[in-house]
Amino acid sequence: MKSLAELQAIKEKMQNKVGIREESGDNIRVVVGMATCGIAAGARPVLTAFTDEVEKRNLQNVTVSQTGCIGICQYEPVVEIFEQGKEKVTYVKMTPEKVAKIVTDHLVNGNVVSEYTIGSVK
Repeated sequence: MKSLAELQAIKEKMQNKVGIREESGDNIRVVVGMATCGIAAGARPVLTAFTDEVEKRNLQNVTVSQTGCIGICQYEPVVEIFEQGKEKVTYVKMTPEKVAKIVTDHLVNGNVVSEYTIGSVK
């Protein structure tokens, strides 16, 4: 990047990309809890794994982001998946190794990986 104009062009390009995703009714949001408890439990590698897997598969309808405290610290790292018209899915005790299965089964094929959800943890 060599100029302010080049930076502005990059900003506009990314804003347009985000705008297209938000308008789509099939947009999926993956949200990783990144409060101190999540980070201490290993949320950063989970966030990186989701970002890498979504990019590798070129999933245009999936947005990966982070949030603060989700409020269930004993289950960290926590990942919530939001899809329009569906109930939120909360995955708990996440690891980078579990991410590929969630991306394949849930994000691509629409099948919740129930053994990783909050309802299955004892």
